[in-house]
Amino acid sequence: MHGRCLERRNLLLTGRACNLAAVEAVVGSDRYLTAPNLFTLVRLLCIPLFLYVLFGRDNQAGAAWLLGALGATDWVDGWLARRFHQVSDFGKVFDPTVDRILFIVGVGAIIIKGAAPLWVAWLVVAREVLVGGSVAIATIAFHMQRFDVTWWGKTATFLLMFALPGFMLGSSDFPGHTGFEVASWILVIPGLILSYYTAITYIPAIRAGVRAGRRAPSAATKEGTR
Repeated sequence: MHGRCLERRNLLLTGRACNLAAVEAVVGSDRYLTAPNLFTLVRLLCIPLFLYVLFGRDNQAGAAWLLGALGATDWVDGWLARRFHQVSDFGKVFDPTVDRILFIVGVGAIIIKGAAPLWVAWLVVAREVLVGGSVAIATIAFHMQRFDVTWWGKTATFLLMFALPGFMLGSSDFPGHTGFEVASWILVIPGLILSYYTAITYIPAIRAGVRAGRRAPSAATKEGTR
């Protein structure tokens, strides 16, 4: 009798675990309204605020601090996704897309304002357009399967997202602006080197993603004919 009760209890626990796993799988793949996606949306909505502070209020120091805060909080959505088990396919695309939009808009505004060395800003823009354009073309035209950003790529973005606001502070009347400019030069050189290095390393990853994307439809067709 005792053995049967234990067996029923184990089956019940197993069933609950399977149901919980199924729910988490649905949450992890299909949901849009999640904590990390909402946080990413807030960061996206801060882009017009950044432009308003920089151009509308002509507050270069304030815009620099806002841009730096947006760059510094890039890790929060990933932490939220892992903490609350809300990793989603949409979030995996939404987060890097917002990061790229933020990056390009921020650098473009800096170029217009003349708040950083132009050659630095244009190198950043060229790299982002090159990598982003290649990924977009490979995804749309060749059904490339997405791949995760490397740790070195995240490090490069981290360095540049602090260097560029630092240049903005360095060219403003903010107290200690000279120190911010020196710190920005220390960060921007390794940031640029790493960003172009990772751009080169993404080439085989893009090729592999394109090959996998081409194989996927044919595999699905074969599966459907069985």
